[in-house]
Formats: sequence, structure tokens, C-alpha cells
Amino acid sequence: MKQSNPPKRITSTILNALKGGVVPRVGLEYIAVGRGREIDALLNDIDIIADGGAAFRFIVGKYGSGKSFLLQTIRNYATERGFVVVDADLSPERRFTGTRGQGLATFKELMKNMSTKTKPDGGALPLILERWISGIQSAVAAQGISPEDARFAQLVEQEVYRVTGSLEGMVNGFEFAKAILLYHKAYLNGDDVLRSNVLRWFRGEYQTKTEAKRELGIGFIVTDDTWYDFLKLFAAFMVHAGYRGMLVIVDELVNLFKIPHAATRQSNYEKILTMYNDVLQGKAQYIGFLIGGTPQCIEDKYKGVFSYEALRSRLSEGRFTADGVKDMLSPIIRLDMLTYEEMFVLIEKLSQMHGQLFGYEPKLAQGELVAFLNVEYNRVGADTHITPREIIRDFIEFLNILYQNPSSTAQEILEGSGFMLPVDAAQEDVFLEFEL
Repeated sequence: MKQSNPPKRITSTILNALKGGVVPRVGLEYIAVGRGREIDALLNDIDIIADGGAAFRFIVGKYGSGKSFLLQTIRNYATERGFVVVDADLSPERRFTGTRGQGLATFKELMKNMSTKTKPDGGALPLILERWISGIQSAVAAQGISPEDARFAQLVEQEVYRVTGSLEGMVNGFEFAKAILLYHKAYLNGDDVLRSNVLRWFRGEYQTKTEAKRELGIGFIVTDDTWYDFLKLFAAFMVHAGYRGMLVIVDELVNLFKIPHAATRQSNYEKILTMYNDVLQGKAQYIGFLIGGTPQCIEDKYKGVFSYEALRSRLSEGRFTADGVKDMLSPIIRLDMLTYEEMFVLIEKLSQMHGQLFGYEPKLAQGELVAFLNVEYNRVGADTHITPREIIRDFIEFLNILYQNPSSTAQEILEGSGFMLPVDAAQEDVFLEFEL
């Protein structure tokens, strides 16, 4: 965890996102608290993936418990360690499978959000392909062969064919390999149209096989039935391209739980079972899956994941699991709410960051931070319903009010009638100066 102050740009992004109730995609290492065991377990999974294995985990927690925060933290750790990460949130339009292309829509979202260390905000596929080609060229040049030498192009082509040949034995690998060869050809010839068309094909953007055949000579496209096989192909290729593997992060599993038709839910759970079985049986390599959901969408025996018996029997906890005793090697990692002490550490960090962002020395003493938490935890129903998300949102608002009303004390605000800003000092205006 980084101890130095983050840049103002990162600080602004963090505070803006947390005040809005969403997880920032950058700077999480500055505010991560209380998830050491979970992070260690998932980083162990990442090491297994890098060794050619595979992993599959459900990250389960209540709304606002820090589930999405943990997923994004691991996403950042993975890219820092040389992984390619693709992520997507499920929705009514994005599922694992569906009658209206919802599975393909999820694949497209994953491809759009493909990220690496040097391209952390998505759209990394062209960079990955070009890095791979230039890497081969550099390796050939390192042998002392000049690009002007007739053997140079021949040796580069041999390596390209070696890589594509290794993929052809996988499901749909022949078509995938052909697309890679086309991209290599387009790259060498400076053919931007062909390069763009190949990228469209990789991203699942061709509507018909006829269109793909006409423009690429490939009579095959990504569909609801084949997109998962393409993820495995991408994972295998990424290793050849110099990465350690691929991590697939899918959040908002609750959207499958909300599907009204039982048959559609079951077909989605069957797709999850296929992925899970591939991991356990060694049919997937260099790939990991993190699926985020709530306890209800997992455990509900009528509509949740456990309504699908084949998954329930594989995922149910054993008889030795009890409160306070967790198996961090099980397929489901359940998140407890952050403790009072962990929340104190977090709001202390946020207080320091707020002062840094707006150029003042934080004045809140330890007793005032404790007083704030006491107000939060003493709400009616807080013992069962209060979440870190709500506490963080309130605390940033509390800091904003103190900053905008320097004549008021923390005690006066805490003893007042809630965290209401005056009309002429709306919260939304506070961060405008530093917005990205």
C-alpha cells in the first residue's frame, strides 16, 4: 500500500467517485483497508494463472460492502503484474447467454474494457497486437539480422506462424489464427482498412458470417454460443504476446437473479457451470474469472445460483466453515463488513486526502473522527443496514461542509440536523476545479 500522497488528479477522482457511491478505477491502493486475507488469496490465484493454470472465484457481499472495490483493486494489481484484464457489469442487456444476443453483448463489453498496465482504461487490443508484432521484429533484429536482410521478413513470418499454429488446435482456433495472420499482413502493409476490419472481428462486431467472409475471408463470427471459447483463445494468445495471462472480471451477478423466466436463468447458470468445470478440470489455461454478486443472488434456492443444483453441489460450504473461520481457498469468498477500527483508518485517510486536494491542513482530531463514526453506527437499524459505502459518502459530505463553513465546528455539525448543505453551496460544485 502506497504511503505517499497521491497526485491531485488521483485524489479528485477518488473523492468524486466515493461521494457518488461508485468505485474509482485508479488510486485504490491509497485507500484499501481491511481486505488483506482476501487480496492475498486472489493474488495467489493470479500466480497460479501465470503458471499456466486457471482460477474461478465468486466475490460475494452485500450492497455497499466493498465487493466492487475489491474487484477493482485486484484488477489494478493484475495489470501491474503484467496481466491483461477484461471486465464488464451484467445488466438486462448483458448476460452470459440470451435469446437476443445478451452473451455476445457481454463479450463486446469485455473487449471494449480490455486493459493493460500501459493502457489501463480499456481499448488495449490494438496495442497488444502491435506490441506482439514489434516484439517479434525486435527479437529477430537482436539476432543480428537487419530489417533490410531478406531473411528478416522470413524469420518474423515463421514466428507468427509458430504462434498461430499453436492456437489452431483449440476450439475455433483456426479462425482466430487466420485473423491474427490477417492483422500481421495489414500491419506490415499499412492497410488501415483491413486492420480495422480484423479488430471488428476480434471484438465480435460483425453481424453476419457473410459480411465477415466478404471482408476478411473468414466464414465465422463470434456468437452467444462461441464467445467463451474466444476468451480462452485470447488468454492463450496473450501469453505469446508477452503477458502473464488474462483475468476476466464480471460484476452485478444479481442481474441474472432478476431474470423473470426460469429457463433463461438456468441457461445462464449452465454457462457459469461450463466455465467453472473448465477451470477445475484443467481445460482452461492462463485465465481467471472473478464474479461479483450479493448473498441473495448466490444462495436463493428459487432464483439464485444455488437454484441450479449442479452449481449448488459444487459451491456449497462444507460443515467445518463457521463464523470467524473462513476457507479462503473455496470458490466463494464472502466479504464481511469492515470493522469499526478499519472504518476509522479509512476515514482518517480520506480526511488527509481532502486536505491535500483543497490545500488545507486537516483539523479533525481522533475524537472527532470517533464522534462521526458513533453518529453513523448509532442510527436506527445501522447494525444490519449500514454499509461502508454510506459511511464514506456521509464522511466526504461532512468534510465538504466543514471546508465550506470554516466558522462551524465538527461537533456543531454532528449535533445538527444531518449533513445538509446550504442552497448556495451545493455539493456538486465542490470538486469542479479538479475534475478530469
